[in-house]
Amino acid sequence: MSENIAKTKQGGLAGIIAGESKICTCGLGNGLNYYGYDIKDLAANCEFEEVAYLLNRGELPNERELIDFRRVIKAQRGLSKELKDLIRAVPKSANPMNLMQLVVSALGALEPEKDNFSNQNEKIARLLGVLPSALCYWYHWVSYGEEIEFNTDYESIAGYFLSNLRQKEPKEDYIKALNCSLILYAEHEFNASTFTARVCASTRSDIFSAVAAAIGSLRGPLHGGANEAAMHLIESFDSVEDAIIGVNNMLERKELLMGFGHRVYGVGGDPRNAIIKEWSRKLGGDTDLFKVSEAIEMVMKDKKPNLPPNADFYSASCYHFMGIPTDLFTPIFVLSRVSGWTAHIKEQRANNKLIRPNSLYIGPEPREFVPMGERK
Repeated sequence: MSENIAKTKQGGLAGIIAGESKICTCGLGNGLNYYGYDIKDLAANCEFEEVAYLLNRGELPNERELIDFRRVIKAQRGLSKELKDLIRAVPKSANPMNLMQLVVSALGALEPEKDNFSNQNEKIARLLGVLPSALCYWYHWVSYGEEIEFNTDYESIAGYFLSNLRQKEPKEDYIKALNCSLILYAEHEFNASTFTARVCASTRSDIFSAVAAAIGSLRGPLHGGANEAAMHLIESFDSVEDAIIGVNNMLERKELLMGFGHRVYGVGGDPRNAIIKEWSRKLGGDTDLFKVSEAIEMVMKDKKPNLPPNADFYSASCYHFMGIPTDLFTPIFVLSRVSGWTAHIKEQRANNKLIRPNSLYIGPEPREFVPMGERK
């Protein structure tokens, strides 16, 4: 048995190199980097559109390139009548991730990509522009029965989304915090949803099918739903004392606490956590909710030092302080990660080979067929 096949027995392809990429490194001893740029530098100095440009072009934009890129995205925010009709047909009981997947699939039918992929950059801009609109439109329709009038004044995706979600001018700190979060969530190497996108793209399928497939993977609670689960955990405690007792009891029962630990980073911890925690502190550091969050982190640090918080844990309270409903947390992940997914789709296409791994067979040995009348 080869070494690689032996490693698959760990499950989940742990430790297996599944391809090459120039886009991102994470968990390799130098933190998290997009095209060589440290996530700390990007989060401190960039706006999300700069990072989206970097991921899809390989270089940070100059001032003129950024203005043009934003102009193109802004022009792609509109919802056609057909999209609005589809969105209004999605009931309130639906998971918002299925709404996002529906919109992307519909775009593939209504506004198809060319077979030779020559307009892929246009379609990437369309996704970056339209997904915030679709989410806000659906939220207001199912929550209030209203078709919103979109505020198109904001150049940034963060400002545009918040202003239309809340239907009022967002605080500047809210825009900055969401902008930072979008940067932190934009890309993360061969995670489940990105790998799904690359597998789909390797069949030479269209960009909308590949992104829709990625959304399906992100919908699962073991990938994209951790921030929502973390919020439910935090809100389940009334005080710091209650949180300390409750988390200790959960650990004694060997329950899983979402928002802690990471498949890639391990003991070293997720470098995104400290960044988003500071934004959560800035927006709500004097609230009981933030204090409960820190109490949970403290208990975990004491009892499970090998499971430090990841980016999802304080993203939860950060979004909450902005007034974002909890069930929209993971769809916001989509608004960000679509930049990384599409970067990987482009990279896969540029040097494509069908992704078709083998499995390690563990079923029965070859056996004789038994006719129906002789089966017991």
